Amino acid sequence: MRLVLSLSDDPSTTSVERAIAEFRSARPVVIDGPAASALVIGVEELDEAMGAELETVAGGHAHLVLPPARLRRLGLDRNTPARVALPAVDRARIEHLALKIDGRIDAPVRPIGPLDDEALELARLSLVLPAVVVVPLGAGIEIDPSLVRVSASAVREYRRAKAMDLKIVSRAPVPLEGAPASEFVVFRGGEGLRDQVAVIVGKPDLSEPVTVRLHSACLTGDLFGSLKCDCGDQLRNTVRHMAQNEGGILLYLDQEGRGNGIANKIRAYKLQAQGYDTYDADEVLGFDADQRRFDFAAGMLKQLGATTVRVMTNNPEKLSALREAGLEVISDHRVLGRPTPENVSYLASKRDRAGHYIDIEGLLASSMKD
Repeated sequence: MRLVLSLSDDPSTTSVERAIAEFRSARPVVIDGPAASALVIGVEELDEAMGAELETVAGGHAHLVLPPARLRRLGLDRNTPARVALPAVDRARIEHLALKIDGRIDAPVRPIGPLDDEALELARLSLVLPAVVVVPLGAGIEIDPSLVRVSASAVREYRRAKAMDLKIVSRAPVPLEGAPASEFVVFRGGEGLRDQVAVIVGKPDLSEPVTVRLHSACLTGDLFGSLKCDCGDQLRNTVRHMAQNEGGILLYLDQEGRGNGIANKIRAYKLQAQGYDTYDADEVLGFDADQRRFDFAAGMLKQLGATTVRVMTNNPEKLSALREAGLEVISDHRVLGRPTPENVSYLASKRDRAGHYIDIEGLLASSMKD
């Protein structure tokens, strides 16, 4: 008799989480599709030694998959991902195509093939740069058992599955300055292996419309008071408003850098210091304007008992996401920070390129009076 032991409630989801850990550690992963398999690895920490190993396996058949944002920076008018052949796994060439500011396409691009889209999605889930080397695996190649394997369908379904897989793991009173009657509720799930926090300010009546804010974590602004953004002001002004007006729920979401992760956010900051605006800097790195998703945030609110909400936001995408998730949004209200010489162009970019409701002229006039 053969005994098979499995302690995983959902093996497909578990395999994606293991693949995420491997990708973030710059180790290759095998993605299995219905008719083919491929070895994939991110370009972020690809070194000469790994390139040489991939070269041996690839036999001239590897390719680099790039997202549409990066392709546009390379001079192509593309709205879909594409791939570039890698006759040799040349680290310098890969870096030029995937990372360099002055990079230009140097070969024909082709439509993506089987497993390419899933490879890009795995990079996004891992919060590494969205560019991957893909090596199709032939039938005669024996795969080392130590390599993590994941199905293409599991990668495609991961975000949707995790948005539905939210649970409260801890909660406790946490008095805040200006809002002493506050409670922190920690959820697990939503986005990968990360925890999400709901801050219940005061004692909101959940049978009535509840004031809520979806606030994406901003280490630089929330914690260190960066002058480049208005996030810290928005966070504290929201909590203060809720404490003074019948309470509310602030969701503190681990989606740093519009969902790109802290490392990529700092890379974008470096590009901004060279003259790029916030959206152009993200595009250089291969990211679209906003990688965040808010469906799991709606799930958090529902678990807390909030179904009818007044939303404190300047971002129309958040309003649409909550409505699409089944919440009744009865009103939206602006929450603004202080304009500074360092953030005025950033605020203007959010207004002009992402449609945020920001009256910069009004903010400047108000700050002059103060």
